[in-house]
Amino acid sequence: MKTTCPYCGVGCGVEVLPQPDGSYQVSGDAEHPANFGRLCVKGSALGETSGQAGRLLHPQIAGQQASWPQALDEVARRLQQVIDQHGPQAVAFYASGQLLTEDYYVANKLMKGFLGVANIDTNSRLCMASAVVGYKRALGADAVPCCYDDFDAADMVILAGSNTAWAHPVAWQRLVQAKKARPEMKVVVIDPRRTATCDLADLHLALKPGSDAALFNGLLHWLEEHQQRDESLAEHVVGLEAALATAAEWNVDAVAEYCELKVTEVREFYRLFSASAATLTLYCMGINQSGSGSDKCNAIINVHLASGKIGRAGSGPFSLTGQPNAMGGREVGGLANQLAAHMGFSAEEAALVQRFWQSPRIASQPGLQAVELFQAVGRGEVKAIWIMGTNPAVSLPDGSAVLSALKRCPLVIVSDVCAATDTTALAHILLPAQGWGEKNGTVTNSERRISRQRGFIAPVGEAMPDWWILSQVAQRLGFSGAFDWQHPAEIFREHAALSGFGNNGQRAFDISGLANIDNQQWERLQPIQWPVNQQHPAGCARLFTDLRFFHPDGKARLIAVTPRLPVAQADRHYPLIANTGRIRDQWHTMTRTGTVPRLMQHYAEPFCELHRDDARHYGLREDDLVRVQSSRGWMVCRAKISEGALRGNLFLPMHWNRQFCSQGSVDALIAPTVCPESGQPESKQTAVRVRRWKSDWQGILYLREAASLGESAWWAKIPQRGAIRYHLAGEGTALAWLTAQGLLSGLELQTAQADKGYFHLLGWKKGRLELAFYSDRERLPDIDNESVTGAFTQAPVTPQGRFALLAGQARAGSSQGRTICSCFGVGEQRIAAAIARGCDTAEALGVALKCGTNCGSCLPELKQLIACAQSPV
Repeated sequence: MKTTCPYCGVGCGVEVLPQPDGSYQVSGDAEHPANFGRLCVKGSALGETSGQAGRLLHPQIAGQQASWPQALDEVARRLQQVIDQHGPQAVAFYASGQLLTEDYYVANKLMKGFLGVANIDTNSRLCMASAVVGYKRALGADAVPCCYDDFDAADMVILAGSNTAWAHPVAWQRLVQAKKARPEMKVVVIDPRRTATCDLADLHLALKPGSDAALFNGLLHWLEEHQQRDESLAEHVVGLEAALATAAEWNVDAVAEYCELKVTEVREFYRLFSASAATLTLYCMGINQSGSGSDKCNAIINVHLASGKIGRAGSGPFSLTGQPNAMGGREVGGLANQLAAHMGFSAEEAALVQRFWQSPRIASQPGLQAVELFQAVGRGEVKAIWIMGTNPAVSLPDGSAVLSALKRCPLVIVSDVCAATDTTALAHILLPAQGWGEKNGTVTNSERRISRQRGFIAPVGEAMPDWWILSQVAQRLGFSGAFDWQHPAEIFREHAALSGFGNNGQRAFDISGLANIDNQQWERLQPIQWPVNQQHPAGCARLFTDLRFFHPDGKARLIAVTPRLPVAQADRHYPLIANTGRIRDQWHTMTRTGTVPRLMQHYAEPFCELHRDDARHYGLREDDLVRVQSSRGWMVCRAKISEGALRGNLFLPMHWNRQFCSQGSVDALIAPTVCPESGQPESKQTAVRVRRWKSDWQGILYLREAASLGESAWWAKIPQRGAIRYHLAGEGTALAWLTAQGLLSGLELQTAQADKGYFHLLGWKKGRLELAFYSDRERLPDIDNESVTGAFTQAPVTPQGRFALLAGQARAGSSQGRTICSCFGVGEQRIAAAIARGCDTAEALGVALKCGTNCGSCLPELKQLIACAQSPV
């Protein structure tokens, strides 16, 4: 069975092969043009996430199991009650880039065409909204001009605000291979941090956080000053003079001072861009998630328009999509500031959509965008919210306020695959949705490529597709005729037909060439890039090759950009700037990846990465627990000291939440500052302060089953094979805490302790290990994890074996250290041993141990280990 990966926006093709034991072997689809057989470690582990564990299996009303008819009737009754009493504007939907296009289409149609308001937004607001505004302002449409083939054709690739090696590993590997094939290709990374992506860079610009617009304004000025503009493009653009006038003050010296870069670095970047015939700019959250994100996007697009590096092979502004179907959601109108099929709220467009839907009403103005939507919930203006496939209690800024808003909301409906998330805990009605491997539909990736997600396993419990759930509620609200689909292919055909309805080449998004495919053709649909219409029946890889844009006059727009630094600025109370982002082996809020033991080995708990000088200034050592506090809230995480961090800055991963850590949620720190044009939050810059988190002891607890540990100690939950591991820090004595938790009841105890805080304990029941605990006073004890977790499957039977387990010691030769390569489970100790034997290149390590030969995202760390081993002590 061929399907598509449900993680990032690369949109990798996946092949699934059932195994005799009922499991599934997952591998990359060698024929899919997005990945040609490659998968990252998360995609490779998809087969380990297909069970029932943690799934929401049945509808629930007020915490009690209900039948589907009961739950659907209750949803419709209570929504209708809110509409009757407060009007439709008191109802809102909050959707997700995890939804399939067919699901998204139904939700949007119900809200905007039949309830008649635009209060549907999506978590794509948090990642792609600024990119959308940038494209629409410049090109007249939310249309990515580029494709992945451009990686192979570019003379220069700029990566701006993107740790592609970790956030889009398969795309990064394609770039690595392109560089290997053509070493003369230049790679420039623009990022305050030295990330894994910098391993490929010819030039790394570690600029001041949030100063990107000035850097690209300066490049625009440089192009003009050095006669590097493409004069032939002048007749195809509007706004050139105004953009150049605004950029004129940004000479190299001014840019260097503003961005806190060396003049030589700025000049070299500009020289490389000018000398490159084909330049591709890849940009992501470091650009988008800003109080001026839209302007930053346009500053990038400006230089491509001015230089003519757009609409041809190897060139263009390429926004990397964060989610598997953020693009599909934009196509159907999943954002509150658009209707459907890339149409807006003009009277003409609204009438066209209403005529196509034959709906009783149509939204005539934009609705509430994500951040303001939940603020409206908090003020009591939105009385009912239906959340689909996302976890806003974790992912939105000002997390404490979001939690408070949802607690006060009279009606919270949640459709999800997971039973226990921070958001499902606040729901009045829970609806079990089908997950990856069960549901059936389409998704669109970063390069506008539509691919099929296919169901290959029976749905767990009573899980149903989101489109079906929404349609059933719509029918109960009295809209039967418009929502009576029996198959998702019917929804896709309607969506495709709407894209061509009244289009006449005026809108970029047009897949009307697929409007008449039958169900069997839809089932067999091969990956294809839109537009798919009479002009492009086989799809279209690159847009704007004819320099015809989608503004009414056919011309592109250069936008005059005035650079603005982030709203968040360090001061004497909060002297550091925190940056947030993804790490290699986790996805969003960990509801899927957090359950896979091998994906929890690279980084097992929340951390803050900071520069050595800052650590010294604040009295922090490697692996200290640190309290990070902003004006909004605080979290506790582990200190990681890095030379790659910019002085005065921290990096915090975005993933941890209250299911995996007692106080590890980054969202609690972030202010609800948004870009005024896009409504996208400024999640990349938050002013914070740090101090060492004091505790009387730190420990590692292993349990056979997960336990509820409350708030009396800091904890981080780390699933393992055969056990659950917790990292702990608490006050008083460790034994008193264990006893108060009730964890020792009924167990035969074996202990070892010393005056300096060393305390180890094993709990046995009928010869079976039920609990293992190891603590020390100031630091986590050094315990061999593999040996301890193995004892839960096969307990030692000799006294010597039990004493070794009590000491937390490894079996002879079994310790592998921290996992570096998650794809093949290769640890630091094995890598160090191979280096000592003479494997002095990443390629040699790959031959010996296989590490780095799958997704390749561990290659920078392998090279770092080799460099450390070769450095004189």
